[in-house]
Amino acid sequence: MGNTKKTNVPTKNAVKTSAAKDSGKKNETSFAFGKMNYILLIAGVVILLIGYICLAGGGSDNPEVFSDKLFDARRLVVAPILIVGGLVVEIFAIMIRPKDKKETETTEEIAE
Repeated sequence: MGNTKKTNVPTKNAVKTSAAKDSGKKNETSFAFGKMNYILLIAGVVILLIGYICLAGGGSDNPEVFSDKLFDARRLVVAPILIVGGLVVEIFAIMIRPKDKKETETTEEIAE
């Protein structure tokens, strides 16, 4: 008949078991993009830069003289194709889903 308060203080055994459970978990952070996504993003930027470099130039030094360099095939055909191709690669790099380690492991197991 006295004060009998129950406290929720964990015992030493409880602390050890919860620590053992936590140590088994891996603290892995999953990124939105995988390695392949970053490679494709860089490749798309390089293609875009090459396209814009091909598009540059063609002007005349003298504004009174017309230059036919403006209508070169490099500026009218190659540069726009490179720019659109770079944009397609960028969209593909963003949209492709990186493979998880679990998915690759199951795929390898099925292949064997």
